[in-house]
Amino acid sequence: MTQRSRLILAMVLTYFAYGMLLNTVGTVILRSIASLGVTKTQAGWFDGCKDISIAAVSFLTASYLTRIGIRRAMIGALALSVVACALMPLASAYWAICLHYALIGTSFAFIKVGIYTLIGRVTDTPRAHASLTSMIEGGFMVGVLSVTVLFSRFVGQGVNDAGREWLNVYWILGGICALCLVLLASARESTPVSTPHTDAPSILAMLALARLPLVLVFILCAFSYVFVEQGIGTWLPTFNNEVLRMPQSMSVLSGSLFAGSIALGRLAGGVLIRQFGWYRVVNVALVAVALGIGLIVPLSRHLGTVPVTDWLHAPIGAWLFLGIGAFMAPIYPTIVSVLLSSSPRARHPELMGLVVIFSALGGTTGSRLTAMLFAGIDGATAFGCMVLPIGVLAFGIRLLRRQQIAAASDD
Repeated sequence: MTQRSRLILAMVLTYFAYGMLLNTVGTVILRSIASLGVTKTQAGWFDGCKDISIAAVSFLTASYLTRIGIRRAMIGALALSVVACALMPLASAYWAICLHYALIGTSFAFIKVGIYTLIGRVTDTPRAHASLTSMIEGGFMVGVLSVTVLFSRFVGQGVNDAGREWLNVYWILGGICALCLVLLASARESTPVSTPHTDAPSILAMLALARLPLVLVFILCAFSYVFVEQGIGTWLPTFNNEVLRMPQSMSVLSGSLFAGSIALGRLAGGVLIRQFGWYRVVNVALVAVALGIGLIVPLSRHLGTVPVTDWLHAPIGAWLFLGIGAFMAPIYPTIVSVLLSSSPRARHPELMGLVVIFSALGGTTGSRLTAMLFAGIDGATAFGCMVLPIGVLAFGIRLLRRQQIAAASDD
């Protein structure tokens, strides 16, 4: 295997690993409540530990990563992730989970910036760059789909299983990170392709852009969307277990199926947008998501008495969530595309910094507020309240369309 091939393999496998590590929150919430005595309110901070770490450290990585050395920083991040994974089964406590996600978020900030920098160094044509980017992002999605399947193998079949065997998954995840570390350490960059120098995004440049009408509207849309996606995705296993009364193994697996429906929805959305235009597709998707949530709430209050033992007998609400995931899927990449395509290319680095920051804040807020509603009222009401940010998002999409037309007319 050539040095370049080994480096590409390390990059793909590393992004696969973080696809797994970053998408364990829903399962960890369900299992930590059942086996570690964590309250729903406490569990609502798990996403915050991860997302706020990613957002905060992203500023530092963008400015100082090249000074540290890209491969050196990524190797250090992977080593930190190995420690974070070992911490989970060794400590088995609430504080350890919070620290785990803070460390994983910190590590991912280095990994994301590092990998996207390396893509430009190991490719020499736009087509090769796009192909490798697609391959790496595909590896991330495979990780998202894989992690809940892995967890389901370590979770009991009972509705209220209180065993701690699920923590052993983290030995496997730590081993994958260690393998990535070895591959990355043994690979060497070939002669880098010459690329024009670009300044790293700065805080002041991002704040200046945040005052523009187009960017303000995008921030509203991105915050609202991630609020809904993270709120549903993170608490879906707990909802299926406590509200729909599904066994924990099936509830954990539902997270993987939800991620799979999002993956398929994004593929289909790309085709539909080329055919019908982004504005029409996104509005239809929003209506479908709102209707789906509107149906799930009453259905979850009128369940049968027969225990759920397999997916053939799963409540209708569990299947509706897959449809919700598929319709939600194309919204986020579409609004990011609208923002970037309506802005000068020189501003894209700063804009992507804003995307990271407000996506993280929206995800943290969505997970936290859903946790408070879950604990204070009930799960059905908590999910039913998601129609409110969907309404805000629909309003924001209309404004975004107007800003896009205004930006095009200015050009």
